[in-house]
Amino acid sequence: MRLPEELRFHEGVFRDVIAASVSRGRVDGSLRYSSPPMGSDPAQMDTDLIGELAAWSQSVRSIVPEAQPLRVGEVLKWPGVMSTPVVDEQALAAEATDLLRTSLGQLSDSREREGLALAQMLEERVRAASDTIRALEAVLPEIGVAHRERLELRLTEMSVQVDPERLEQEVALLLAKSEVSEEVDRLKMHLQEVEQALKQNEPIGRRLDFLMQELNREANTLGSKSAHPEQTNASINLKVLIEQMREQVQNIE
Repeated sequence: MRLPEELRFHEGVFRDVIAASVSRGRVDGSLRYSSPPMGSDPAQMDTDLIGELAAWSQSVRSIVPEAQPLRVGEVLKWPGVMSTPVVDEQALAAEATDLLRTSLGQLSDSREREGLALAQMLEERVRAASDTIRALEAVLPEIGVAHRERLELRLTEMSVQVDPERLEQEVALLLAKSEVSEEVDRLKMHLQEVEQALKQNEPIGRRLDFLMQELNREANTLGSKSAHPEQTNASINLKVLIEQMREQVQNIE
């Protein structure tokens, strides 16, 4: 926080007020204060001190005749000659705190409007991701059949005599390694959690950030296990949607 000297003692209170209103992100605070103009509450002259200065000046000139007499401007600049009214720091701090709360209220209103727009965007991306997953689920049986046929064809092309039972075991093992039903289920579960989080009336930014990481992990695994263009495209589309959501989640408390 950047504060004038008159209010630096109140910085802890300002920080507490901000922390009560904003729970995530960085806040820079700056407050400027201008003293009241001279006409509204004029400064006071210390006439006794001015008299002492005049006496000192005469004493010096009696010893050093060539010394110049004090000028009016020099007298007025002498420390203590002019004194500004004492500032009521507590009253000033109270007024500054009220202004801070007003500013934070305006900030909250603005963030709420932005939050509604962000929530709508996230909901659209969640629906698009869910549609991608449903489309992938519909073709997973065909992908499995196509993968099995490719494996059997490759083994046949190798012209190696393999025990049918052993062949079936090897094919089953390879198919198991490319199985993605668990990843698909977790993707669906995480997307449902995103939808639920968006309905909460509390800070959800950190939770959404975590869910984006989990979604991205499952989408990457989906791509690494891919043995079919449909699955590869689904993984890429999901990662694009997740990245779009992840960028906006950084702006959500």
